[in-house]
Amino acid sequence: MLLKGKTAIVTGGTRGIGKEIAKIFASHGANVIIIGTSEDRAKGAAEEIKALTISAEQDVEYRICNVGHHVEVLSIVEELQKKWPQIDILVNNAGITRDGFLMKMSEKDWDEVLDVNLKSVYSMCHAVIKAMMKARSGKIINITSVIGLTGNAGQVNYSASKFGIVGFTRSLAIEVAKRGICVNCIAPGFIETDMTGALTDAQKEEILKKVPMQRLGQAGDIAQAALFLASSMSDYVTGQVLTVDGGMLA
Repeated sequence: MLLKGKTAIVTGGTRGIGKEIAKIFASHGANVIIIGTSEDRAKGAAEEIKALTISAEQDVEYRICNVGHHVEVLSIVEELQKKWPQIDILVNNAGITRDGFLMKMSEKDWDEVLDVNLKSVYSMCHAVIKAMMKARSGKIINITSVIGLTGNAGQVNYSASKFGIVGFTRSLAIEVAKRGICVNCIAPGFIETDMTGALTDAQKEEILKKVPMQRLGQAGDIAQAALFLASSMSDYVTGQVLTVDGGMLA
């Protein structure tokens, strides 16, 4: 039980990578709060996650929140801290895409992606960091992307948001290291999720040409990496980008 007694918040935790992270945390003893935007999906995910808990004392709850709205985030976290004053683990996984070439990209598509993907990381960290600093412990895991490291045509907004997460992570890691708080990134490659499910077979074939392992990753691959970064096994790891991409950036 690597996370027994710990409390974790996972944004974008109602499906895909976020849900798998929440599930593995629960299976290792953590209290888990998932944050999403769909009541039905959040309720269903919470039931799935609850089934994996290993103790009757564990809590699994959900909250509905647009993490791109700073005031909304502060309100939700303040409410959560009435029950769980110490948030031990924060996983910033929420993300969206609004793909298109820059010359045709609207300001709305730019702002929405930056707000949900990047501003949410600021807002969530801002909301929990004081308690972590007081406790002199905490694990923050920010989900970036290999696209943030390499760039990709038609995704200037997404790539900018994900590369911004890397800079944010490295800077915050330096700020809070003396307080025993670890701040790291995971950069997934091409993972089988709802997003990649929309790709055509031809698009998938082109992607696989870039992946030495010749397969798409699974959400569980990212969840295992998150478990490592959330646990005591990574207590001397901070400010890093853990790339989980089947060898794409090797």
